[in-house]
Parts: sequence; C-alpha cells; structure tokens
Amino acid sequence: MTVPDPCVDVLVASYLEQDLVERIARSDPRVRVAYAPELLPCPRWPSDHVGVPRELTADEHDRWTSMLHTADVMFDFDWRHPDRTLEQSPNLKWIQATSAGAGQLVEKFGLSSAPLTVTTAAGVHADPLAEFALAGILHFARGLPRLVADRHTRTWRKQETTELAGRHALIVGAGKIGSRTAELLRCFAVTSTGVARTPRPACAPFDATTTTDRIAEHLPTADILVISCALTDATRGLIGPRELDALPRGALVVNLGRGPIIDEDALAEALSTGRVGGAVLDVTTTEPLREDSPLWTADNVLLSPHSAANVPSENGKIVDLFVENLGRYLSGESALINEFDFDAGY
Repeated sequence: MTVPDPCVDVLVASYLEQDLVERIARSDPRVRVAYAPELLPCPRWPSDHVGVPRELTADEHDRWTSMLHTADVMFDFDWRHPDRTLEQSPNLKWIQATSAGAGQLVEKFGLSSAPLTVTTAAGVHADPLAEFALAGILHFARGLPRLVADRHTRTWRKQETTELAGRHALIVGAGKIGSRTAELLRCFAVTSTGVARTPRPACAPFDATTTTDRIAEHLPTADILVISCALTDATRGLIGPRELDALPRGALVVNLGRGPIIDEDALAEALSTGRVGGAVLDVTTTEPLREDSPLWTADNVLLSPHSAANVPSENGKIVDLFVENLGRYLSGESALINEFDFDAGY
C-alpha cells in the first residue's frame, strides 16, 4: 500500500453525530475532516445513511462539488451523483462504505473497475441482525402467530407447541452475521452447519462446516435455513424451488443477506402450502416489496423493510472501524479491515 501524503482530506458523505466527526478528526493530526451536514440528506433516524435528499441552492451545489473535488478518503458514497465518483473526486483513494454488502453499490455506481480501495462495514450489523433472526425464529417455533390470532378472536384453546432445542440450522454465509446467529442459536441448543465459499475447518460457533457447492447435501436436515451471505453471481438464485422442496416440511427460512439470493415466487408458494413453515425476511428481491406480492398478506411471514440493522449504536461502530482503518491507511503498513474484493464481489 502506498503511504499517503502528510495530510489526508477526509470527506464525511453521510450524516454522523458531531462527536463522532470530532473523533475522526482527533484520530491523527494528519487527518483533515470536511463535514457539512446542511448539504447532506436529512436523516430519518440517528444512523440513517440514506436520508431524505435536500434541495440545494446553486451555491450549495458548488460547495459540495468543491468538497468532493479535494477528498482523498470518503466516509460513505456520494449521495448526489455517485455514478460520477471518479470524475468528481480525482484525488480519491479510498471509500469506507456504511453497509456490509457493498457489491451492489459498487456495481451500480460503475466502480467495479475503479482504481479505488473500498472497505465495507462487515461485522458492524452482526448483533442486531442475529437478534432479528432469533426473534423471528422464536416467533414461529413457539407458535406466537396462533397465540396472537386467538387473542384477537378471544379464543381460549390449549394446544401443544414446539421448541428450538434439538433443531439444526444451515447458515449460508459463515461470516460475522452468520457466526453471531449461530452463537445465539447455540444458547437454545440449536446445532448449526456454516456454509462458506471455500473449505474451512469446523469450529465454534458452528458444529460443522461445508461449502456453497454442497448445500444440497445438507438441506434435508436443515430445520432452519439462514441466508447471511453476500449477493454475487454465484449466490443469485441460490435457493430456488428444488432447494426449498428439499427442506424438512415446516422448516423456517431466514434471509438477512439480499433478496435475490432466494427465488421469492418459489418461497411464496412454499409458504402458502405449508412446505415452509415460516419466513423471516429483512430483504426482498425488489425493495420496496412489490404491492401485489403475496408476502404482504401471508400469516407465516415476518417482514422487515431492510431495516433490522438500524440501531442507534450503528454509527459509533462504523466510526470505530473507520478510525482503525485510518490508522492502517496512514501507516501504509497493514491491510485495511474489510477490504472489498472486486473479483469475489464482496
């Protein structure tokens, strides 16, 4: 890695709390931070990195263009014309993304072949996403939909229920989100197999590991299927009708990755017949979910609008990662954490 010039101009391109901006600025005397929240989209919650775009005046547009022009490093992608990143920011060397899955953004913004380093926020969202997965799994495993329905109809009926203990999960994506999900499930005596792109030895929190090309062998024993991998050419449509049919009847499906990894129409069909007992979805193929999708009205679906990871601590965790990476970048001696692999797509 090339050692940067004595001073590095860092542009914060999405909303951050002022104390976090100051923390970046204090991280090293060589760091010069540019931050103009009045030129950025208005956040809808504390860690909102999209926000509501502002109507800028001509002068404000010029100010933002000038800030982009001098940036060596950017915290998040430009909100205004991200597809013109290289043109707008000729000095740019590195972008710290605020999402774990930056592949779609890199491709969308035409940066797949750009002479840039991109780092992701992989790991930052592991805790809230794993908690969401666990909440949804418990929701269906413990029969909460029936309890809610019975309360609404004032029906008092005793029935047996089920438990998590003794079940097995197949977790596709053995990274930080998948590992944290396996850790939480282990607390409920759920065993798990982690699925990675390349072979790796089995170790906690997984009871076993396998590779993506061998998923079919493990689906028949997967009471719970968790998707926590990145969307790539290899994982698009990875779970289709054949894979869903291979699951034990009544299995639960959780998608924390990206919608197109699962064939959504096939999932809706499997849910309608009871072949799949419940789906816990933070993502869908089209976002927002199309209005005519049967997932809106299915009783056995928990649907989050790609916001299960939106918690107040998110910005602080991303800044922790960014500051660590700034130190590595300035030293030029260490690889950056979570460096995006343009060939692998994540």
